[in-house]
Amino acid sequence: MNKKYKYLDDINFPSDIKNFSQSELKVLADEVRQEMIDAVSETGGHLGAGLGVVELTVALHYIFNTPNDKLIWDVGHQTYPHKILTGRKDRIRTLRKGDGLSGFTKRSESEYDTFGAGHSSTSISSALGIAVANKLSNKSDNVVAVIGDGAMSAGMAYEAMNNAGASKTKMIVILNDNDMSIAKPVGAMRTYLAKILSGKLYFSFRETVKLIISAFSKRFSKKAGEAEYFLRSAFTGGTLFNSMGFYYIGPIDGHDIDSLISVLKNAKEINYDIPIMIHIKTKKGKGYEFAEKSADKFHGVTKFNVNTGVQEKSKSNIPSYTKVFANTLVKHAEKDSKIIGITAAMPSGTGMDIFGEKFPSRMFDVGIAEQHAVTFAAGLATEGYKPYAAIYSTFLQRAYDQVVHDVAIQSLPVRFAIDRAGLVGADGPTHAGSFDITYLSTLPNFVVMAASDESELVRMINTSVDINNKPSALRYPRGNGTGVELPTINEKLEIGKGRIIKEGKKIALINFGARLNECLIAQENLVKKGINITLADARFVKPLDENLIWQLATDHEAIITIEEGSIGGFGSHVGQFLTDKNLLDNNLKFRSMILPDRFINHDKPNLMYKYAGLDANSIEGKILDILNSKVIIKKTN
Repeated sequence: MNKKYKYLDDINFPSDIKNFSQSELKVLADEVRQEMIDAVSETGGHLGAGLGVVELTVALHYIFNTPNDKLIWDVGHQTYPHKILTGRKDRIRTLRKGDGLSGFTKRSESEYDTFGAGHSSTSISSALGIAVANKLSNKSDNVVAVIGDGAMSAGMAYEAMNNAGASKTKMIVILNDNDMSIAKPVGAMRTYLAKILSGKLYFSFRETVKLIISAFSKRFSKKAGEAEYFLRSAFTGGTLFNSMGFYYIGPIDGHDIDSLISVLKNAKEINYDIPIMIHIKTKKGKGYEFAEKSADKFHGVTKFNVNTGVQEKSKSNIPSYTKVFANTLVKHAEKDSKIIGITAAMPSGTGMDIFGEKFPSRMFDVGIAEQHAVTFAAGLATEGYKPYAAIYSTFLQRAYDQVVHDVAIQSLPVRFAIDRAGLVGADGPTHAGSFDITYLSTLPNFVVMAASDESELVRMINTSVDINNKPSALRYPRGNGTGVELPTINEKLEIGKGRIIKEGKKIALINFGARLNECLIAQENLVKKGINITLADARFVKPLDENLIWQLATDHEAIITIEEGSIGGFGSHVGQFLTDKNLLDNNLKFRSMILPDRFINHDKPNLMYKYAGLDANSIEGKILDILNSKVIIKKTN
């Protein structure tokens, strides 16, 4: 069998590259890059970020003794090269597929994945925890965190640096500055890093390495010589990071393996309790022309043609829920100058890029700072504006305290547009929108809605525009709609009122959210078996349509609720109402279909919902179980 690669074919673990020359490492890096491009062209996934850290990945595994030395990757979406070099090369084409490799770091997947991460800005905190644990255990293993410039817009990174600088604990933080996260990084930190790179003291890489070697050759102490002082103070980057207690080095060319190896080797050998910040400059999409030219479009990709860079497009002409949200909000904003758009580093993912193109002065991308986004929106609301905070369900979790204290308690009319509600597919459990129904519907002063299709989403947006005395949230799934005709922006809902979709007997099925189509399939299958059920769409979990539930409870022998969320959500609210009104004392059966009490691994969304027991077959089975149990009870009596 012919070898595809000169070196990579024989590399299975980092120990296999320890005796490589630096020239051989450069060839290996090229091979890893090519293998990653080929693999992701078949699987889809995150491309640009991983291409930008190929040389860094090779250098880290060459210098450090992983997995004993701990390597923590922020977010984890840039770790495909890391996976290739750490025993998962032969499975790399299973990325993000059912039973395949995760698209992020995952502790259960490999001992080389020190810390699992799907959300950003956690690496310095977790690395400090591991470094302190090593210190307490008298271990000398190195701890290295790799964090991107986009992730540095999050407050958690600075909380961690503040703690690390004061802790007198050795750890190494590599700031991977590629001038591009998912969207263009924003804020003062971006400007600060740009000044470092444009300053007169941004030396050539060879000169920088010489200075660093010179500095490290001296005794690493407060009495270090002139070269060390130059690196700490003369470089503009030293000001901020040194003031936080870090020994700052950089910027360094993150694609120059010679430079990386020299700096990492010396940083590893330092025997002094102080955190070290190594600032490297990389290019997102490095080595693949199409990704270099359009890094935002190649951050996350579908399958694509390696030679042309053309990605597979959806065969559906039905617009996505995200686009329906954005276009509807634009129509309202054309008439209402008080409408403001807010996103936390996800303008394209939330559709806020569409809003921003139309209203650039009324759209704010605050960076990876969900906590700030929510309180920023609250501030706008106090002045009579109508802020729409478009944040994925999984990311809104990061701002829950602000949702409670800054929005709900003050009853401020912030509108939360919750994208990616429910199970999201290949991104897996770290990105699933499993908990927002529960964590929002427990709060006083909230209106919480869930769209069953794209037409309902439009009506909910229309409705939210006029909710001016309390916060509101509308949730909708990832992907395309169902193909129904969209209403005008004048069609609104009566707050807290659901609807009957189909009328039947004995059993009432109440849907909340985007499982309605599966409910309809189950209902049609049951009709073929001579079973007619009532199907309702709740629309609201808060306020609950108590009249509808009372009617369904008194006219049917059983009620089943279904939602794309965890325990404590819609079903729990319905169950509480039934209990409070003593409706369960009249032989009424009640069942709640929710996400199971476990995290569901990445797969195609339809399969994930099958595993979760929320597909049409599961709904039909639940109804038949109730009917069969009723027959058994009668026979027993």
